[in-house]
Amino acid sequence: MAQGDRANGFGDATRGGAIGDPACGPAFIHVAPRSMPLPVLIAVPHAGRVYPSETLARMRDPRLSQLRLEDRLVDLLADRIARETGTGLLVAHAPRALLDLNRAEDDIDWGMIEGGARNAGEGTRRSEAAPGEGRPNRRARSGLGLVPRRLPGFGEIWSGPLARRELDARIELIHRPYHEFLAAELRRIRERWGAALLVDLHSMPPLRLQAGEERAPHYVLGDRFGASCDSRLVSRAFRYLDAQGCTSAHNRPYAGGYVLDRHAAPRRGIHAIQVEVCRSAYLDVELAEPSAGLDPVARMLAGLVRELGAETARLASGGQLAQAAE
Repeated sequence: MAQGDRANGFGDATRGGAIGDPACGPAFIHVAPRSMPLPVLIAVPHAGRVYPSETLARMRDPRLSQLRLEDRLVDLLADRIARETGTGLLVAHAPRALLDLNRAEDDIDWGMIEGGARNAGEGTRRSEAAPGEGRPNRRARSGLGLVPRRLPGFGEIWSGPLARRELDARIELIHRPYHEFLAAELRRIRERWGAALLVDLHSMPPLRLQAGEERAPHYVLGDRFGASCDSRLVSRAFRYLDAQGCTSAHNRPYAGGYVLDRHAAPRRGIHAIQVEVCRSAYLDVELAEPSAGLDPVARMLAGLVRELGAETARLASGGQLAQAAE
């Protein structure tokens, strides 16, 4: 499902939210499989690339900002994985430049909003009774808050401030519908299987080689340092990656973010793991277009999803592999 409706022959599509301009369509699309062979949902929050014309006009360098902000074409991987494994697939079409779905609603750099801190407590529920309103937190200060402001080595993304009403509209039309849908779908899977697993799929720029490493990791698994899923899921994932000859890392430098914090509840049977894939594994040397590595990487990751799905089913059944109801 590459920024379009490819549900035919795969499952039923649900469209939700709105990007703003009616011509841009929904903020996200979910495709549910016709059956549910695994208790897994794959979500892709950062690959959206449907840009309203006024958004592009406000960017200082649209192409560079898009390449740097997007998890470039990782939805192509997700589409292949979902088709091969039969899992559900939730893909955000709203780009990260508009609003970062892996950030909390109050993760705002008010310095980029018209009126700034003096309006920070008005009009939206995210600010109600929030201590320290108007002071950005660490992520926002870094330039990558709810609405990204700056890129390392480049500076300001935007040519001017963002109107407060536009910020509020993005939260209402993109952020809340996406997370409400995601929560409901994970509950639906858990109710059917007894447990559910969210695979939050991202891509990352190539990592630098660290001291003692022969090869930099191509895959990083994040579980919020053990808080977002059962340890058996992570152990099984690393055994699989090792068997495939993949270099991988655990929580460093990516442990997961708001998506895992909000939706993971292992004690209630909802597990979540963030999977970061190096862009050089499936994109060309410019990290812009698909390479010959796309299909092999997708097949390998489909195997990983099967492993994790089987382990989630075992957790649900107390050790015995569960079968989904028909």
